[in-house]
Amino acid sequence: MDFLLSEERQILSDTVDKFFSKNYSIEKRFNGINSDDGFDKTIWAESCNLGIVSALVPTEFGGFGGTGEDIAVIFEIIGKHLVVEPFLSTAILGSVPLWKKNYKNCGNLIPEICNGNMHSTLAFLEANSRYSPSVVETQANLRSTKYFLSGHKAVVMNAIMSDYMIVSARLEGEIDSEDGIGLFIVQKNAKGLKYRNYGTIDSGLSSDLWFDDVEAELIDDNAYDLLETTCSFGNLALAAEAVGIMGKIKKTTLEYLKIRKQFGKPLSSFQVLQHRMVELVTEIEQAKSSMMLASAYLDKDRFVREKYISGAKNLVGRVGKLVAEEAIQMHGGIAMCWEYDIAHYAKRLVMIDHVLGDADHHLERFNFFSNLN
Repeated sequence: MDFLLSEERQILSDTVDKFFSKNYSIEKRFNGINSDDGFDKTIWAESCNLGIVSALVPTEFGGFGGTGEDIAVIFEIIGKHLVVEPFLSTAILGSVPLWKKNYKNCGNLIPEICNGNMHSTLAFLEANSRYSPSVVETQANLRSTKYFLSGHKAVVMNAIMSDYMIVSARLEGEIDSEDGIGLFIVQKNAKGLKYRNYGTIDSGLSSDLWFDDVEAELIDDNAYDLLETTCSFGNLALAAEAVGIMGKIKKTTLEYLKIRKQFGKPLSSFQVLQHRMVELVTEIEQAKSSMMLASAYLDKDRFVREKYISGAKNLVGRVGKLVAEEAIQMHGGIAMCWEYDIAHYAKRLVMIDHVLGDADHHLERFNFFSNLN
């Protein structure tokens, strides 16, 4: 399989990389994290003006991309620069259900997201779900012509900044059934909606949400397939981000080994560290290949798509943990310091494994879908 980027996607990659190289830094990331919104609004606006968000949306809905390859290219650069702005929550998880379903207000909402005027997110995890989108205890009740939600959602990314949330709720059936799940739009200031906001170890923002008879608008009344597809888009984005982070960690660690001396010699001259570095590079290349392969199958049928997406997410989870640990060990204590970039890259890399399913969860899914072929 040819992993070389097409001319158009190479231009896209270079453009996004140049933008963040020129305008983004760890210091700007810190400033954004410490703001009320948890990210830099100026960077987000400039990203939207450049068309980065639009590149994650299909042409028929006002974008100019939206394919697996587009997601892989952009999120690898996002990982390389450790961008904290809400590309995953708003441009992927909060948008894919709308244009995949061709929701009636999609023509109004998606352009607002692409222009940077609106934020959204997906709320589907619950206390007992353990990553499974089919475990839904939140209830949706129809009264007259309106739906009202009651229940709890956990670890909702960037809910505090979102203008609306896409929420899963059960219309009928058992709590773990794939049938009877609906997806709904809930406005941020809806009556009966309560938040508990908190930071995550990678300096992100998440919330637990409680719904007490909250009015909602139906997107899809049989939404499991749509929810699973959305998670696949999200997992590809996370895998690509992890690959970008691992590439940055590899480069920084190699540079450190060349300049740091011990016993009068550079650390890079010690054979044991050379072997560890070679193993690291090999594992990173395998993870990148798996991610790029998954990107090519994102638009295929469910069984093929889920097998390759889960395979990639499992591999970047396992390799990401190895890369974070090895980089810290080869750096020594400096890699644990707040002032040193590697510490923040490592924390994000470890956190990615626990978003939308960890390595064990995706190993089970990979085995399941592999046995169906």
